[in-house]
Parts: sequence; structure tokens; C-alpha cells
Amino acid sequence: MYESWDKTNMIGLWGSYSDLFLLVIGSLTLLIFGIPMAIWPVHWAKTLRWPIPSETNLCVYYGRCLGCVAFVIGSFGIRAASDPAVQIFYFQFLLTCWMLMVLVHTYGALKKIQPITETYEIGFWLGLSVLTLLFWPI
Repeated sequence: MYESWDKTNMIGLWGSYSDLFLLVIGSLTLLIFGIPMAIWPVHWAKTLRWPIPSETNLCVYYGRCLGCVAFVIGSFGIRAASDPAVQIFYFQFLLTCWMLMVLVHTYGALKKIQPITETYEIGFWLGLSVLTLLFWPI
């Protein structure tokens, strides 16, 4: 029974729902990351337990920049949900983003230069990577 199970079947296991996955991921990226970080970057940083310097111009600038990038990622995820021709590319893009986030957060954890909330995100980004593989378009 177990001998016939092929591990490669996990990639794209729920691929027929790839459009729904992109719609959900895109919407959540906008609502949880893009919009709040672009509008309230210092509040976002405080929520994640980052120490805030007395001079916040650089924090606001980089927070808003990252929020805008997250806004684009979310918006294009919603757009890719309705266009099967770009879904493979977008899934590759997402998987690359998630894995780079794993590396960045792992580095920060090893160097002990980030709040514990950021270290917890390693599991979050790994989980998104697995989900992306499971919903990979077939």
C-alpha cells in the first residue's frame, strides 16, 4: 500500500484550486502586509516588537517601501488568479519570495538581531512555501 505512494504527487496536490489560492494569498497580503505597512509602518514595527529609534524618518521610508512592494505582490496575486497563462510564473515568484523570507529571518535569528516575533515568522514563511507547492498549478 505505501510502496505505491509517490512523493512527487504532493506538488500540485490541490493545483486545481490554484486560482483560489492566489486570490486568498493576494487579498491577505494586501490586508495584512501591504496596506498596513504602507500607511502605518512605525505602528507595524511596534506590533512586531521592534525597538523604535527617536528619529523615525528612515523607518517610515523603508516601511512604506516594503509595504508598497507587498501591495504589488498582493495585487498581482489577485490578477494572476484570473489568468492561468501567468500562474506558473507567479507561483515561481511567490515561492522565491517565501524562501528568501525564510533565509532573511533565519539569518536574523542566528545573529540575534531581531525580535522573537520575527523569528517565529520562519515557520510562517516555511508554511507558505509548502502551501504554495501544494497549490501549484497543474
